[in-house]
Amino acid sequence: MSVEERSLVRKIDFFIMPIICIIDFLQFLDKSTINYAAALDFKEDLRLVGNQYSLIGSIFYLGYLTYQIPNNYFLQKVPVGRYLGIIVFLWGTVLACTAAGTNFSQIAAMRFLLGFFEAGVYPSLTLLVSTFYRRSEQAARLGAFWICNGVALVIGGLITYGIDSMGNARGMPKWKWIMIILGSITAFMGVFSFFFLIDNPKSPALNLNAEQEILVEERTRDNAVVRTQSVKKEQIIEALKEVRFWCFCFSCLLMNLQNGAMTIYNTQFAMGFGFTGLQAVLLSVGAGAADIVFIVAAIYIVNKTKQTIYTAVGLMIIDIIGIILLEVIPNQHAKLVGFYLAWSYCAAYVLMVTSVSNNVSGYTKKIFYNGVIMIFYTLGNFCGPLMIVDSQAPNYIGGMIGYICANTIVVILLLVARYQMAAINRTRLNTSPDVMTSVEDDLSDLQDPNFLYRL
Repeated sequence: MSVEERSLVRKIDFFIMPIICIIDFLQFLDKSTINYAAALDFKEDLRLVGNQYSLIGSIFYLGYLTYQIPNNYFLQKVPVGRYLGIIVFLWGTVLACTAAGTNFSQIAAMRFLLGFFEAGVYPSLTLLVSTFYRRSEQAARLGAFWICNGVALVIGGLITYGIDSMGNARGMPKWKWIMIILGSITAFMGVFSFFFLIDNPKSPALNLNAEQEILVEERTRDNAVVRTQSVKKEQIIEALKEVRFWCFCFSCLLMNLQNGAMTIYNTQFAMGFGFTGLQAVLLSVGAGAADIVFIVAAIYIVNKTKQTIYTAVGLMIIDIIGIILLEVIPNQHAKLVGFYLAWSYCAAYVLMVTSVSNNVSGYTKKIFYNGVIMIFYTLGNFCGPLMIVDSQAPNYIGGMIGYICANTIVVILLLVARYQMAAINRTRLNTSPDVMTSVEDDLSDLQDPNFLYRL
């Protein structure tokens, strides 16, 4: 990489990565608030019974699902920076207002709205990364903002510990302070993003010189993303006919069955190991650390081996081993080993998203891929918590067996997707294309005979 390009990448990192990482950090922390609230008498104050807590967790993803089609439209038509600023402000406002809820129905309605407005975040952030960075640079950047999920687990546990130490908390139930504090911070971040998040590699804010202008053109050809407001239906049809498209979609659904449970039952799982409520919250700091370690290790291995999907498969196998240990280790406290190993699925998901980002070109096709994958992400997270049955506590054997089976299928699907892309690569490498293509043509990866998949 030339000196000028390193300077350009530093500018891009400075202007967009801090905002992207903070937004991702807040969205994970905000949707996990009921996990922390559960340790601060949330269930008791709202008089939740039966599976109402699980429903509150799942209904967030019903809102998520409802917004996916509008989100795809807005991503094609509206500047991403402005769009993100608006939805971040709206979900922060909703979270702060959740503190006013006094019963199951009111909290469920607010959780639906929270999911509705958070739904545009992951596709928007992924699109920004794939727009600004070369394909070889994307794994590290996507990993960086997903690491913030682990950081959120750490900070969330510490915030909850601090709130629990507030004494009478000014006469208000302590779990409401979580909603008010985090919601206010998020709303402020929305306003900041609206004005300062850039979404164009040629933005005046980057103050590009003549050589960097040329580099931007070259980098755009590499990442194969050219923004257009024209919806190309043939690229959507092409995606629907691809085997790997469905492999990625169902991998996302099955992987996120576990994620839905881990996000809202994190504290309850730890309490099942014999720890008190506050101790269980602090153990989420360890879960966050495990998440960070796995993602950093995954990025390092991919950079060294250039094998994204094989690395993801290895992480899913570690996850399966972790869940098995969670069930078979007799000592309750020792079950933490399996619990922390099971967080490796997060890094596998990051690599799957990276593979999609690297290997799908054509602006309409990329948005369609991301949008549909998010629908499957939503379905997985919606169904996952419902597999946890209170009568099976503390081992939740039915849900855990379900997650093991789902993760095993994920391994198979990822390998099938890789096989399909590798076969196309072999064909293209053995056939010299006699057609020169330009990124300005906005060709899909199948339409462009010069496109090679990163496996």
